[in-house]
Amino acid sequence: MNNKILVEIEIPLIEKRYDIFIPINKKIGTIKKLLDEALVDLTDNAYEPVDETNFYSKDTGNIYDVNKNVRDTDLKNGSRIILI
Repeated sequence: MNNKILVEIEIPLIEKRYDIFIPINKKIGTIKKLLDEALVDLTDNAYEPVDETNFYSKDTGNIYDVNKNVRDTDLKNGSRIILI
């Protein structure tokens, strides 16, 4: 599992929090798109994806650039992310 990290993603819109493994060799934008699709299924369509949402670091408040690979960010095992 050297190519994945475990992060906690909080989605205030639906008041849920999930622990997920994300691959470090994918772009943040790709991860967001896949997560949007998964959340629609997990929440029985209670979550509706919006293009304007971003990943934010829960610790620093920084926005993650959708064009960067996960490995090129400060994300690591145990990182906490907010999807707003």
